[in-house]
Formats: sequence, C-alpha cells, structure tokens
Amino acid sequence: MKVTIDGQEAKVQEEKTILELAIELGIDIPTLCHHDGLEPYGACRLCIVEIEKNGEKSLDTSCTRYVEDGMVIKTATKEIVERRKLIAELILARAPGSKELKERFEKLGVTKSRFESKDNDCLLYCGRCVRVCKEKVGIEAISFVGRGYDTKVDTPFSIDSDVCIGCGSCAEICPTGAIKVRDEGSNRYIEYFNTKVELIECKECGKFFSTKKIIEKLKKEFPHLSDIDLCETCKKNKKMKKFWRAKR
Repeated sequence: MKVTIDGQEAKVQEEKTILELAIELGIDIPTLCHHDGLEPYGACRLCIVEIEKNGEKSLDTSCTRYVEDGMVIKTATKEIVERRKLIAELILARAPGSKELKERFEKLGVTKSRFESKDNDCLLYCGRCVRVCKEKVGIEAISFVGRGYDTKVDTPFSIDSDVCIGCGSCAEICPTGAIKVRDEGSNRYIEYFNTKVELIECKECGKFFSTKKIIEKLKKEFPHLSDIDLCETCKKNKKMKKFWRAKR
C-alpha cells in the first residue's frame, strides 16, 4: 500500500493504524486513551486526523483507523489543531486540577479550560483502567457503571471487590494518577475502589512482596515456574548463589 502523510510518501507492507505509521515516521499525534499495550479505543478523540481518499475528505481517530492504499493523511491542519484544543479543554474541564493533564496538553496550548465542571480525579474518557483489567489481567474487577452524567468507573455495587487480585495495573496505567495503591501491614489497598487485598510473605526473608491472589494466579497459569513465592531480592540472591557454586 502507498499512502501520503503530511507530505511524506510511505509504503506500508502490513496492516497498521495511522497512528502507528505516524509514530514510525516521527510524526507527533497527541493521544490520551491510547496505550501501546491495549487494543485501539478512540474514545478521547485527541488523535483525530484528516483523511482524503477517492476525492472525499473526512476526520477520524488515527488510533482506530487502519491505513488504506491511496490515502492522503494530514495530521495538523488548522481545523485539526483547533478541534484538538477544544477536545483538550473539554477533557481538562473534568479534572481542572490535574497537573498530569496540564503537562500533557501544554503542547496544544491548553493549560486551563473555559468550561466549568466539578473537579474529578477520574477522567472517565480514557477507560484505561477498565481495559487493562479486562485485556491484560483477565479479571474484569472494575467496569463502567451508571448512565449519562452519573457514569463512573467502579467495582460491582461499589463494594470491596472479591475478584481484584491487587496487581495495581489500573493505577499504573491511569493518566492522572487518580488510582492509588497503598501497602500497609499485611494488606494492599486499592484506594479509589475501596478494595483490600491480602499480601503474602516471601518464603525466604518474610517480607510482604505481593498479593496472595497474584501468586495463586501465577501458580495456576505458570505451574512450571519456580521461586514464585520469593521476592525479587531473594530470587536474585538465589541466582547468585547458584552462579558462584557453578564457578567453583
């Protein structure tokens, strides 16, 4: 396939999204809901581009639209830039106090929003936490609940989730840091979802290092793996001991 993107001609040998092609060519397209480890989502709309094919022009999200032969793509027209600014303002209106969002949108020239809204920690638009829990962890401990303005990300019935394994992937992938994970004593707390998960001790040093549910999941899915019950420090020490024994 042959396409033109911002005046550059490119040959594409395999199926890929416009965003993937742009990244390969060093073309910067702003994103928020997109993450390399997750399936294309296209919810935040920040990555919109102009696409011309067969004489017809349209706007579409570059993270979900796949490259087609003969496409002429423009990523930063005046219209696109203005629309992105408006989208950024609408997103920022939901979390006007978010330092992370302001830093992300600074390149777009947006540091505050004209639209008034209640300050929230969760953006809702990106759905990253829900998606990573389903796509990568395979648990689906959280989901979108409610309708319209009352929609939010939460556990079923807004109570302590009995299926959450406490991996913290939701917190790691959150673009605003709304989800916090805290270890205290023998428990791990996923504070945003009011969830508590039991921690497990390293069999070697006795230090709490992971959750009991994570270890159980790993043992079930990877029964051939050894040293699952050891923390990273003890695993390294064990490997070093084996190495020096072999050197003797």
